[in-house]
Amino acid sequence: MMDDFKAPRKGAGNRRKSNRRTGRMLAFQVLFAQSFTASEDVSALERDFAENPAVLAVENESVSEFAHDLVLGVYCRARQLDEIVNRYSKHWKLERIAKVELTILRLALFEMLFTELPLKVAINEAIELSKEFGDGNSRNFINGILDAAARAVESGDLGQHKTF
Repeated sequence: MMDDFKAPRKGAGNRRKSNRRTGRMLAFQVLFAQSFTASEDVSALERDFAENPAVLAVENESVSEFAHDLVLGVYCRARQLDEIVNRYSKHWKLERIAKVELTILRLALFEMLFTELPLKVAINEAIELSKEFGDGNSRNFINGILDAAARAVESGDLGQHKTF
C-alpha cells in the first residue's frame, strides 16, 4: 500500500535538505517496521528495504541510497546505540521506550556519532521525525536524551569530539 507512508511536508527547505529529510523518513519507516521482527539477518533487512512501499515510491536514487546507508548503519550498530540510549535515558529501561522513540533515537545517535552531520542538525532532524511519527511527549523525551549525548560527544566522553 503506497499510501501508508508519510512524505515530508511541502516547504521543507531546499532540495538537498528535503532529500535528506525524505531519506531519514524512509530509514525511520524501514527500521521501525524491522523493530517488530526478531530477525538478525542482514539479508532479510535488505529484502525488507527493497520491498518497502515507501522506498519503492521514491524516484530519486540518491534519496534511496542515503536511506539505505542509514538503515544499514543503525542496524549494524543497534546494540551500541541502545547502550547509549540506556546511559542517557534516566529512569527509563530500554524495554519501556516506545518503538517510535527508540527508532528515532537510534537514527539520530547514529548520525551524531558516525557521520559528519553537526550535532545540532541531527537533534533537529530527530525532533522533526518525532513531530511526524511520535506523540505529544516524544519531542521532549528525544530532545533530552540527545542533548545529553551531544554534550558527551562535545566533551569527548562519547564518540569523536564534535561541536554543536
